[in-house]
Amino acid sequence: MLKAGKGLKQFHNRKIFKKVKRRIPWIGHIINDEKTAGDLNIDHNRVVVQTQEGSLCLACRGSRMLCGKPRCPGLLKLHSFIKIKNQVDSDHIVGSSPPGIFVGKIGYPHVYAGPFVPPVLGDTSVFDAPEQWLGRTVDEIVSFRTNLIRGKFRVNVKKPFENERFLRDTLEIALSKAPVDTEVTFRKKPSGKFLLDGTLQPMGPSALLKKMEVRNTKTDSRIEKAYGDNDLKAEEAVLDLYLNGVPVTKIQRGFSFGAFGLKKRRRIVPTRWSITAVDSTISRRLIEDEIKRKESINEYRAYEFNYLGNRFVVLLTHSSWKYEWIEAWYPGTTWNPQGRSIAMGSDWEGYKGRTTYASLGGCYYSVRLAVAEFLVKENRQAGIIARREIHPSFIIPLGVWINRECAREAFRHGGRKFDTLQESMAYINSRFTIRLEEWIKASALLKDILYQEKITKYLEGSHRKDADNRVT
Repeated sequence: MLKAGKGLKQFHNRKIFKKVKRRIPWIGHIINDEKTAGDLNIDHNRVVVQTQEGSLCLACRGSRMLCGKPRCPGLLKLHSFIKIKNQVDSDHIVGSSPPGIFVGKIGYPHVYAGPFVPPVLGDTSVFDAPEQWLGRTVDEIVSFRTNLIRGKFRVNVKKPFENERFLRDTLEIALSKAPVDTEVTFRKKPSGKFLLDGTLQPMGPSALLKKMEVRNTKTDSRIEKAYGDNDLKAEEAVLDLYLNGVPVTKIQRGFSFGAFGLKKRRRIVPTRWSITAVDSTISRRLIEDEIKRKESINEYRAYEFNYLGNRFVVLLTHSSWKYEWIEAWYPGTTWNPQGRSIAMGSDWEGYKGRTTYASLGGCYYSVRLAVAEFLVKENRQAGIIARREIHPSFIIPLGVWINRECAREAFRHGGRKFDTLQESMAYINSRFTIRLEEWIKASALLKDILYQEKITKYLEGSHRKDADNRVT
């Protein structure tokens, strides 16, 4: 066994594989039932713990915080797991779906889909409404999601109605505007595993459906109208619903379950794809139809918001539309778990937009949507450089919604205005712990603004020479 007194260097230079007696304190005082800890690979003789190169988990055991996080993500997951495991110990559940549905992507085009049903009756709408989560603690958000039991049935996304029995009831849930009382019977008790993912919201246990019955559905008339219009293209349906005030997450839900589009071309779409598709579609249309027709702002502005270990700052520059998203993940965070230095990534688009999928995935489009919404309200266009600094206190991934909602909140808080780029950069530099030089290295648009000589410089010089010649 490695001794803590030998320092941390030894954990960064080798892969550790240990067989540890199952009475070790950091598991023993939390888990009394081996069935409850199935995902930890416990058997009757030993606990097998395998850590990646550089991991401190084995030495830390959730008590010393060697990873730099204020709380142990593993223990948070275990506590949530035990709580829901005690609530769901049956193959039969009656509860109010928020409403919520999920479509997986594994095995595409033959995927698992189905409703979210918590073991709770009443107003459960907050369980699947990210627009209402900002300001909540990470424990509250994880609790909302892990209470949702996911019923599953197999479906071909291209021929969804071959599984008419479950599809019809799940579609009613997807189109509902209020929680739906739902009774489900599973083939066996829900599994103990749940998902923590960087794109999706956390999700609780799941099980294959045997029976399902829904009651008191209240369809949103706006979504029902789009669903009933078999000649309305999916993109137009998404935009119309957004402009009519339907929350983005509700549109994503309907889009995922094939509720929109030309009748013969409707398809079920995996949830993670539908999230990005809706964010991308709405923001692109707002940019093309509204923003590019407007005058540019005539100053520099900075908007900021901090939440759960995330620092967001959005810089608006005096220019035509262009957009860049930059992320900086500290060591010990979700996408930089074993790193020794800060990991930075960026992607951008110019005035003409982009034709390829952004390398940073769904978060790029979720922030672009928040930015586009704001510029439409301002009746202006601008160059946008949005940045996010992620610290180890952001202990687990919660989904891309956090980027959209934090950017929206930054704009709601109001910003600071500056006459020059240098003033705005100096202010932003004071808001981040990462040095300005590192942001510039990661940014295409900052380099362009700071270092590229503009053609107007030469045009202005030529005009001055012509004027001088005329005078002489």
